[in-house]
Amino acid sequence: MTTVEKWMTKNPITIEQDASIIEAIHLMKEKGIRRLPVMAQGKFTGLITERMIKDYTPGKATSLDTWEVHYLLSKTPVKDVMNPNPRTVTPDVDLATAAQAILDHKLYGLCVVDGTGKLVGIMSVGDMLKAVVEFAKAR
Repeated sequence: MTTVEKWMTKNPITIEQDASIIEAIHLMKEKGIRRLPVMAQGKFTGLITERMIKDYTPGKATSLDTWEVHYLLSKTPVKDVMNPNPRTVTPDVDLATAAQAILDHKLYGLCVVDGTGKLVGIMSVGDMLKAVVEFAKAR
């Protein structure tokens, strides 16, 4: 069986934990991504996703106007919204095990870390679909 390392996105785009939610939103839109590993001086400390930001942002029923919401999000650091303990796998894990973890925990991806906890990649559902397509073509 093939491993996560072959299919993961290597060197993922990251954000510092002290960056604002607004910075995270802009980075995700600019890069066309839905999740950002969070770092603190080069160390992997968590994960923030579009869904986490959406859940944190006040709904349309709020009495705050757009500028007030923007101001609040510009003052809120990523570390206040991130998941500090995201599910992870190592690069040597087989693809089926990683896929099962995504299914079991209803995730859209996994952070890939080496034996020392250093972030080395992201394994998204999209990455898994690329593998499925290749497997199907090979048959």
